[in-house]
Amino acid sequence: MSSFDPAKATADYLSILTPEAHAKATAYTQGGHWLLLWGTVIAIAISWMVLKSGILVRIRNGLAGKPVRGVLAILAVSALIEGVLALPWNVYSDWWRESAYGLTSQSFAGWFGEWALITAINSVIILPLLGGLYFLIRKAPKTWWLWGGLTVSAFFMALMVLAPVFLEPIFNEYTPAPPGPVREAVVAMAKANGVPSDKIFIYDGSKQSNRYTANVSGLGSTARVAMSDVMFKKDADLAEVRAVVGHEMGHYKHNDVMGFAAVFGILGLVAFFLIDKLFPKVAALLGARDIQGIGDAAGYPVISIILAVLALLATPITSSITRVAETNADKFSLERVNEPDGLARALAKTIEYRAATPSKLEEVLFYDHPAVGNRIRMAMDWKAAHPAPVPAAPVAVPTAPVAATVP
Repeated sequence: MSSFDPAKATADYLSILTPEAHAKATAYTQGGHWLLLWGTVIAIAISWMVLKSGILVRIRNGLAGKPVRGVLAILAVSALIEGVLALPWNVYSDWWRESAYGLTSQSFAGWFGEWALITAINSVIILPLLGGLYFLIRKAPKTWWLWGGLTVSAFFMALMVLAPVFLEPIFNEYTPAPPGPVREAVVAMAKANGVPSDKIFIYDGSKQSNRYTANVSGLGSTARVAMSDVMFKKDADLAEVRAVVGHEMGHYKHNDVMGFAAVFGILGLVAFFLIDKLFPKVAALLGARDIQGIGDAAGYPVISIILAVLALLATPITSSITRVAETNADKFSLERVNEPDGLARALAKTIEYRAATPSKLEEVLFYDHPAVGNRIRMAMDWKAAHPAPVPAAPVAVPTAPVAATVP
């Protein structure tokens, strides 16, 4: 009978970090929960200020005979004002706080340049989509939410297909794993699990973040697994790499990106339906007497306010959806790769930005990944049920030639 104790092994992995490091991770994680609330409050306040300024109504009146140009002008001005007003909050939440906790080494200038570029790209992509939604509202006032929801779902699926090819390379360099133990292991795993070996990349994620991470992006022919170079800078051994890539292969094989697109498309449909019903009441509550119904683009801040509240309320739902997918990806890794200790070591390195042992309620409400303590325990339970005849010694992985981050 095996003397291996999964509970003790889990505690040993969690004790890799000092009590001070765990306390810091808990402070960062729980502070992030408050960011959700304050981010929503700030978004509502900014939209309210834009609405009450009357500038969008003046633009509408000035371009009354040019509906298409008027809608686009209103949306562009609204996005510009809201972006400028939200910049201090974004600096704090996305750069300063990450720097303070040691989770990014990116300079402010580097962060600001990327923020400006992302804002410009979002404007080019999103403004025509919003203009199309206002066209649907005017043409089909009773059923726009249905057609709008379907349109947005199709739009974002197309964006997912195109992002790895046209958008992600703007910010990071993606390269195949260099020749050596990592590449050999990755290619072997890919062949064993029916994943094209040319779909696995290393990217210089350390440019933006010090997080130990990997991800899956794209759809269909553009779907790929990408490992941040942070993994290698934090001395990931071969077992860790195999476990992490196995986890991401689980997402790939389960077609989770498509599943997320479908599920969140349904949630978007529900959100549009609720916006349609709530708009008159919220506009009246805000005293927006100059807004001429939901089809008036000058009332876009009202829609923004409703969306901000709905997004906050939907957090437990969206978090739970992704948390289930992450659990299934862990199971795939354990079943197909059988590196429970490699997975546990990798997970322990993520504790610095994701507290390991939250309460069940906190996990359900806020965590889009299972708690690290629970994930490590699942790996140790798997190890107990599937003892390896001869445990393999960790194999050191040479530093990757580009920068990197994990799960």
